Amino acid sequence: MGNLPEVVSREEWLAARKELLEKEKELTRARDRVNADRRRLPMVRMDKPYTFEGPDGTVSLLDLFEGRPQLVMHHFMFGPDWDQGCPSCSSAADQIGRLRQLHVRNTTLVAVSRAPYGKLAAYRERMGWTFPWYSSYGSDFNYDFHTTLDDRIAPVLQNYRTEAELAEAGTQWTEEWRGEEPGISAFLRVGDEVFHTYSTYGRGIDQFHNGYPYLDLTALGRQEDWEEPAGRATPLGLQLGGPRIRVPDEYDS
Repeated sequence: MGNLPEVVSREEWLAARKELLEKEKELTRARDRVNADRRRLPMVRMDKPYTFEGPDGTVSLLDLFEGRPQLVMHHFMFGPDWDQGCPSCSSAADQIGRLRQLHVRNTTLVAVSRAPYGKLAAYRERMGWTFPWYSSYGSDFNYDFHTTLDDRIAPVLQNYRTEAELAEAGTQWTEEWRGEEPGISAFLRVGDEVFHTYSTYGRGIDQFHNGYPYLDLTALGRQEDWEEPAGRATPLGLQLGGPRIRVPDEYDS
């Protein structure tokens, strides 16, 4: 069967599964420790008076909480001059369902993009999404949170690395990289004060994207070129890389 998993008896499979289970438990314990460390991070008071545009007009960062103490924000890539949202961000957004389980745990979820609100509202309706979505158009918000990178406007900080640190790691910043970046941020409200507690970028947003946690359970995985073991899809006549990510309503099915 080529590079597909070996076919064994149920007993042999169970022994191998128990061996993997120990590694999974180790990963779970490590994740719990990292989550605890994340909750211990210091926080930064948000003193800048950011405003956003939404269905009810201009609102503040505090208003985005909808009265709850916690806020989680998707930094959705949608530039002011774009006709539609980023396909990758759209795929992640397409997985957002009911927010009830967040709300009962005192947490609000929103998306924020730099495109004018009219474009966001039209695209949201086209996709059939119901989560709150706000525009940061005309403000410094995206630049301050490093989800719009433009060295002409603000110092570059890509996934917490400066231009010099990127160069030292072998990645030279170029003007071709100017533009929108995805990310997720978390905020805490204490009375009328808002604090920034966390942001993640790059592979840090994997778990919120396009069914990856489900694909990671399968024999073929995400079907990306970088995954090991190599050559799994060949015996099935599949092309690694899978179907390229598109805007959700552009898929055939």
